[in-house]
Amino acid sequence: MAECLVVVGGGAAGFFAAIAAAEANPSARVLLLEKSAQYLGKVRISGGGRCNVTHSCFDPRELVEFYPRGGQELLGPFTRFACGDTMEWFEDRGVELKVESDGRVFPVSDNSETIIQCLESMADAAGVSRETQSGLKNLVRLDSGMWRVELESGASIDADRVLLAPGSSKKIWDVLSGLGHRIVPPVPSLFTFNIRDPRLAELSGVSVSNVRVTVPVGGLETEGPLLITHWGLSGPAVLKMSAFGARWMADQDHRFTMYVNWLPQFEAEDLIEELNSLRKDVSHQRKRVLSNAMFGIPLRLWRSLGAFARIPESANWSDLSKPQLRKWAEVLTESAFTVVGKSTNKDEFVTAGGISLSEVSFSTMESRVVSGLYFAGEVLDIDALTGGFNFQAAWTTGWIAGHAMAGSPI
Repeated sequence: MAECLVVVGGGAAGFFAAIAAAEANPSARVLLLEKSAQYLGKVRISGGGRCNVTHSCFDPRELVEFYPRGGQELLGPFTRFACGDTMEWFEDRGVELKVESDGRVFPVSDNSETIIQCLESMADAAGVSRETQSGLKNLVRLDSGMWRVELESGASIDADRVLLAPGSSKKIWDVLSGLGHRIVPPVPSLFTFNIRDPRLAELSGVSVSNVRVTVPVGGLETEGPLLITHWGLSGPAVLKMSAFGARWMADQDHRFTMYVNWLPQFEAEDLIEELNSLRKDVSHQRKRVLSNAMFGIPLRLWRSLGAFARIPESANWSDLSKPQLRKWAEVLTESAFTVVGKSTNKDEFVTAGGISLSEVSFSTMESRVVSGLYFAGEVLDIDALTGGFNFQAAWTTGWIAGHAMAGSPI
């Protein structure tokens, strides 16, 4: 009798794992279960509907730096299946890919349906059976060593091995707790900061190419582009900080003080000297300070920060006193903002938390607590920055888990 392999979760990790298992063991019956009415939901909306498949970071040691949690554990798996392998997998199956200037990888079609259709056709070709609206209720280990997969519908399936890839799922984490697994409490990751501050009013959409963001009390510091939004601050610098500081920020109820150096190439004292030289420069002396933005700062933001520094609207550079220069430099290099909450970044729903990584063998993605149970994707305490890295963790863990579950570990 053919082995029965059940994969729970029809997202990127589960779909990829099911295909890998079916291709590695063609004689097995591979069944993919999805609780909702549609497969590959995050794939469909990723990248604004274009699907950010992966990233063009091909060195595993560099790649793991994009994972606030799970990077160390993923180093070995990434030496076996990483970004280049993902690109090759899709391109070998007829999907043309492109690398954008920031390293993100998308289908040339700019349409996530291209990726979905590829995965579905590969699942069909490999003989993967699929069922939607089949949520997991419980997992029971039978005396025979097999698994009884109990569904919310009341039906049950006996499986030789089970692979869980349901994403962040409290229900399944509860099931795993019952089997003896430790679950790291989930907290939000990859979010924007809610800030109510008059300096940012009417500036939604303004971006700065590079700033330094610090939260000294949390020991956090990042650099990168910043975007002002209707609700506060976003952009890569903020998102990276939210990911690496996710658990600390959750402990603070997402309320803390952050500082922005709008000119990270300067410290305050160095900037005072630079501003003073502008004040003495005959080509600048008669220019209005607030009407002529400097250092690449957008004019609207420059004017807002200048008003906060109490630079008179009519002041020319030659009019500024040394105390005014000092205040102006302080505002430009150390603007304090009070964060009062968080907002989801676009359609990203990323959680820090999940199955404790010490309880998983990353050579096979099998549970160290109970044999015959495998994991892939966000059900694990793994998360990453934006840019295709979360999908890459899904492809990698799904590939390894699928092969191992099929009895053909790579």
